[in-house]
Amino acid sequence: MPDNHALRRDALRALFEGLDVDAVLVTRLVNVRYLTGFTGSNAALLVTPTDAVLATDGRYLTQSESEAPDVERVIDRQCAAALVARAGTDGIGRLGFEDHDVSVATHAELSSLDGTRALAGVGQPVEGLRAVKDEDEIELLRLACAISCRALEDLLPVIAPGRTEREVARDLENRMLDLGAQGIAFETIVATGANSAVPHHRPTDHEIAIGDLLKIDFGARYEGYHADCTRTFVVGREPEAWQREIFDVVRSAQRAGRHALTPGADLQVIDSAARDVVAAAGYGDQFPHGLGHGVGLEIHEAPTVGYSSAGRIEARTPVTVEPGVYLPGRGGVRIEDTLVVGADSPELLTTTPKDLLVL
Repeated sequence: MPDNHALRRDALRALFEGLDVDAVLVTRLVNVRYLTGFTGSNAALLVTPTDAVLATDGRYLTQSESEAPDVERVIDRQCAAALVARAGTDGIGRLGFEDHDVSVATHAELSSLDGTRALAGVGQPVEGLRAVKDEDEIELLRLACAISCRALEDLLPVIAPGRTEREVARDLENRMLDLGAQGIAFETIVATGANSAVPHHRPTDHEIAIGDLLKIDFGARYEGYHADCTRTFVVGREPEAWQREIFDVVRSAQRAGRHALTPGADLQVIDSAARDVVAAAGYGDQFPHGLGHGVGLEIHEAPTVGYSSAGRIEARTPVTVEPGVYLPGRGGVRIEDTLVVGADSPELLTTTPKDLLVL
């Protein structure tokens, strides 16, 4: 995707004037990857008005040439320092840097280099660009979500009382890998019975029992892009009235949140569309987290969709919609999809049915 990477660097250059800088030093590895395609573990990128210079060390000589063929390379283990020196040589007057990534100690070191001009923190401009995806990125997300959903659907027939949370989690992860995932998007959550009331429960050797609510939050990572999906089931028998009640509340809230995903919508309004449904049913205090988040090269990206979020959502922005109701000591329900905001309606990427299935 060299053409896409070049377009992304041009989009960053278009921000220089507003940032009041002559060039930007990119040190967050995920942002280096976004702007160049390079996936090594040691790198930095200098973006000037006319050039892009990638610094990495000798371990990645061949890899950097293959993954980032359209940028100049500097081979130096001290990547950021090498590029700050290069900026001085090139006459860059005011060099922006990612102040959310550079430590105080590293800033002091870079500022002390001979020939260093003014260093200026620029916030998170690359993260802002990453929020809206190009079609290649959306296709990779589609594939990550398709792998995830297929793996879950294959797993459901073999979930049974007596299997542990940990066993089911590993089984699901192995199925995603067998279907082509390069890894898991995050640590899989399998939570049964009272554990399902813990929003981010970590799988244990607790056994699934008849009558349990079973919450599974999972995703595959494919070519760097992350899927995110949650489904909740009941095990072994028809749901009790209270289980059906909170499930129906969450499903209605999730539907309202999905329908609120329109270009230009206020992030707080999107959150409220779902949260108000939960609150009206009397469970507002049992929905303690935001409605969703962006996904892409990271599992949690901009924008955050929550009750205190600022800003509006744009077309071609992938986000999750994941309301939940959690009753401590009893059980909880979360339903989550990954969707892409579209001009007319959002595109649903996680297509596994959302009914309260009895396993």
